[in-house]
Amino acid sequence: MPSIQTKQYGTVEIDERQIIDFPAGLFGFERLCRFALLDSHRPPFYILQSLEEPATAFVLIDPMVFRPDYTLDVTEEDLEAVGAEDVQELLVFAIVTIPDDERLMTANLQGPLVINRKRRVGRQTISTNPSWGLRHTILEELERLRTNAC
Repeated sequence: MPSIQTKQYGTVEIDERQIIDFPAGLFGFERLCRFALLDSHRPPFYILQSLEEPATAFVLIDPMVFRPDYTLDVTEEDLEAVGAEDVQELLVFAIVTIPDDERLMTANLQGPLVINRKRRVGRQTISTNPSWGLRHTILEELERLRTNAC
């Protein structure tokens, strides 16, 4: 098992299956193409750790955790870029922004990450659905779910 240097956890061992290639990088980080997808120590979050720059890592969440009505609306080009014929082949994540007050953390549902789970190739996409914005407040959305469930 290879080991990598991470921003949050220091040196950790990973399985080769955790390595994801993002040939086009991520928006604003186009030069970084190899990442490891790690479980965080705080579920339901994940860490996308750059293998090329240990100081760069992103907190991720599955949008369905706090928005069960979330739909992945991406172009055919996005599916082809990761070698997927159907959205069912994909893992979908939103990048989380965590300010000093963690209660105000947000998720970017407008720019989801899609990962072909078999090929381990990913791409950041732009949702074609105008319902999904850049800053969905995760705790507000979870509270709305609890309130509507009663």
